[in-house]
Amino acid sequence: MATGGGEKRAELLRRITEEGGFAFVASAEKAAAGDVRAAEAAREMAWEQLHSAPRDEVGAAWRDAYALACLHVAAPRGAGGGGDDDRRAALRALDMGLIMGGGLLRAELEDAIARVVADRRGGDCEAAAAAGDVERWKEGIAGDGDLADVLKLLPVKSLSRKKIERRSCIPLEAFIRDYFIREAPVILSGCIDHWPARTKWKDIKYLERIAGDRTIPVEVGKNYACTEWKQELITFSQFLERMWSSDSANLTYVAQHPLFDQIKELRGDITVPEYCSAGGGELQSINAWFGPHGTLTPLHHDLHHNLFAQVLGRKYFRLYPASVSVELYPQTETILSNTSQHGGSMLKGHMTLKLNWMPKAKVDLDNFDETEFPKAADLEFMDGILEEDELWSRSFVLLGCGFNFCNYL
Repeated sequence: MATGGGEKRAELLRRITEEGGFAFVASAEKAAAGDVRAAEAAREMAWEQLHSAPRDEVGAAWRDAYALACLHVAAPRGAGGGGDDDRRAALRALDMGLIMGGGLLRAELEDAIARVVADRRGGDCEAAAAAGDVERWKEGIAGDGDLADVLKLLPVKSLSRKKIERRSCIPLEAFIRDYFIREAPVILSGCIDHWPARTKWKDIKYLERIAGDRTIPVEVGKNYACTEWKQELITFSQFLERMWSSDSANLTYVAQHPLFDQIKELRGDITVPEYCSAGGGELQSINAWFGPHGTLTPLHHDLHHNLFAQVLGRKYFRLYPASVSVELYPQTETILSNTSQHGGSMLKGHMTLKLNWMPKAKVDLDNFDETEFPKAADLEFMDGILEEDELWSRSFVLLGCGFNFCNYL
């Protein structure tokens, strides 16, 4: 253990002791000496603390404690020479530390993951994707579908009003002058065709090899406003398997997750467009949306300006001006107060970069209930379809929604 790392851990255990976590500290000290049972016990105690109160009320020390316990649990399993099951268990423990833990030991978690991944690849392991999945993947990526048929799946009045302006890749100065300052949306084409993701992510074997054994948080359900919506923690391989599911009530997708901070290899497949510097401040976040057909974003507003990149597939967007927020019936619950009750999308928002991998598929989109929500029926909006290799910049003063559709299942 490096001296710096040892000091961090000692200070953390002192903080946990001050918060009454004597049992955790005792188990953590045994775990550091190689006691596997003690490591599991410490992780369980920290997990209980994480779920003892709402997320923003859980102390940072216990999040760091959970990360420490995950490092202890992974250590014997991730040691060189272990089998595939041990390596997968080690990766899951370390990923859970990244996802649920604090930031104190993040560098140690990332270093441990890098060692486990290097050991796996050193064994020349092949991607586990079955031949049938590979073929279905290729068909889904290649299948453009008839756009006329696709348009029939969209809500009533779609593409009948003002369309979002579409431009070829333009200089940053023109983007700032003509769109960012004016707070106007625009679709930009030809700006990400150089991204490695544009070709690499078409290969399911590549995704399996790079990320298959990594644990990620996913959302299950048509959208987060549905009563059946839930979150799960599964491996990326399990997520790819669910892409073929025909169960529309069990749609599984990755959303609002800093996937590229967690899986560094995927981060190397993209570059941040210069347009993200338009606001003059720091890039707030880079998030990824991975999902199958049938997923949609309810009408909502975001907290930042967004630059949305469509890597694969296509997505329909609808935007409303912020001035009509009341007519779009925002939810009354505090946690969903940025979301419309009738499920359509409200957007508000520093610049973030959003990435969308969405093979071409249809979406089961409910029409607005004009009886229940009469004010929303005749509101003016602008909309458009974002195709592969296009960027969409949306202003923080606009409200909008997104629907994904494909044809490969």
